[in-house]
Amino acid sequence: MILSSFFKALGQIGDPAFRRVLLLGLGLTVGLFVALYAVLVWLLNWLVGDSATLPLIGEVHWVDNVLSWGSLPLMLLLSVVLMVPVASAFVGMFLEDVAQAVEDKHFPQLPRVPGVPFLEGLRDALNFLGIMIAANLVALVLYLLLAPAAPFIFWALNGYLLGMEAFMVAAMRRVGRAEAKKMRARHRLTLWAAGTLMAIPLSIPVMNLVVPILGAATFTHIYHKLAAKTRN
Repeated sequence: MILSSFFKALGQIGDPAFRRVLLLGLGLTVGLFVALYAVLVWLLNWLVGDSATLPLIGEVHWVDNVLSWGSLPLMLLLSVVLMVPVASAFVGMFLEDVAQAVEDKHFPQLPRVPGVPFLEGLRDALNFLGIMIAANLVALVLYLLLAPAAPFIFWALNGYLLGMEAFMVAAMRRVGRAEAKKMRARHRLTLWAAGTLMAIPLSIPVMNLVVPILGAATFTHIYHKLAAKTRN
């Protein structure tokens, strides 16, 4: 179910409506990282200046050189560290458009739905973002104590959180909050597995840029398959 849903999402990248959302998500993600990088550069220059005086060496213009050589690695590092909360936010922002594009292609018989009101969706996204940040801060202790297992802890924790959120957003637009929670509880392990498969590529630079949109589409397919299974 999970892999077939993912490959259906992947196969729709050429769809104009789907591609528009994908490119918009990519643009906003890259723009966010560029803005964060610019803030970091400004902060370093403000704290250190363009040069530093070292004993026996004298004045060294190291900041500009380090930043120029380190721009790409720093951007990649930012993408790894920040992509999970970014993915969480973008799933909430774009799932409505992604889900509609998926349903137009794969479930054209379904009636259109009004979707979740913007303010309600924004509130849910901010609440979940706070939970995700808090959970990862607590997990830092485990990352330090169990360093060799840190990647697996990271994937399992964030996979669980992302799976729960992405499914809730996908299901709520069709069946409402109460029924979405019931479905989520019944299929928790499946959603955890799907979320973990979404979290793993989020830690891979460049690839992680397309994961939020593909994840939103994948969970739309998963919702419809689980809903059909429940009806049967």
